Amino acid sequence: MTHHRPLGRTVLIVLFDDVQSLDVTGPAEVFAGAVSRTGDPAYRVRTATLDGGPVRTGSGLRIVPDHALHDAPDPHILLVPGGDATRAPDPRLIGWLREHAPRAERVVSVCTGAFLLAAAGLLEGRRATTHWAFCAALAARFPSVRVEPDPIYVRDGNVVTSAGVTAGIDLALALVEDDLGREPALAVARNLVVFLRRPGNQTQFSAPLAAQTARRPRLRDVQHWIVENPAADLSVEALAARAGLSPRHFARAFQSETGMTPGRYVDRVRLEAARRQLEDAADGVEEVSRACGYGTPEAMRRAFVRALGTSPAEYRRRFRPLTPV
Repeated sequence: MTHHRPLGRTVLIVLFDDVQSLDVTGPAEVFAGAVSRTGDPAYRVRTATLDGGPVRTGSGLRIVPDHALHDAPDPHILLVPGGDATRAPDPRLIGWLREHAPRAERVVSVCTGAFLLAAAGLLEGRRATTHWAFCAALAARFPSVRVEPDPIYVRDGNVVTSAGVTAGIDLALALVEDDLGREPALAVARNLVVFLRRPGNQTQFSAPLAAQTARRPRLRDVQHWIVENPAADLSVEALAARAGLSPRHFARAFQSETGMTPGRYVDRVRLEAARRQLEDAADGVEEVSRACGYGTPEAMRRAFVRALGTSPAEYRRRFRPLTPV
């Protein structure tokens, strides 16, 4: 596949007080690294604030921008980070985004930056995501936006939204791979000591984190046992017996205390276990399917296609960790 190599593609990062610092520096390091690691002058990273003055991030870092927004160059990639200020944004910033964002080739948000795009009308009728803790709020505040709470980033046309904090790095690496090809993106990932392996539709968090921790010790013990024994009999009947409850009582209590049914929790745990083995071990697909409770490669293939949109073999080929250099 031939990749177009853009010369001097401007990446403009919008700054404001209380911005999440890693939403800014993570993608900036990726784009800058694409230049320094490959020698290809593909990107020029610039920052801008409303009035050109410095801002203080949520973590206390002070950032001096390159431009005021009204003097900033027209960007090829406009990146809008998140932060506490997105809850009550400056109307001037929303106005600037509404006017100028449509001129960019790609409009990107990280974390709660999606709220700024939505307020500017840029997510109208589009699919989008944000940090998992704010997905419900985004959907409630902007009902015309089709919020997807699980993916780490979502593409809809030339607008790309990503989940919380480090997902901005995943997204930036994906954009570099789009522009320059896989090898330059891998070189950047190596330098940042991250893996170029997370597909956009990979869930934002692991199954144990996605579920609430049960209040009752017996149910908590069952949760831990599922994670440690994905190949065991994890039927409701077997799990209920382990908890010392009737199947009906167990299923009702588990969902009430964890926020998901036992079956959905088991499905997520098995998928996560299979992903880890495909990424980190040399076992064959058949061995992984047995070790993770699927029984057959075909059952695991169906689970992967349903959840991740790809087969186990393709997942391993694309997302297995790099060999350290």
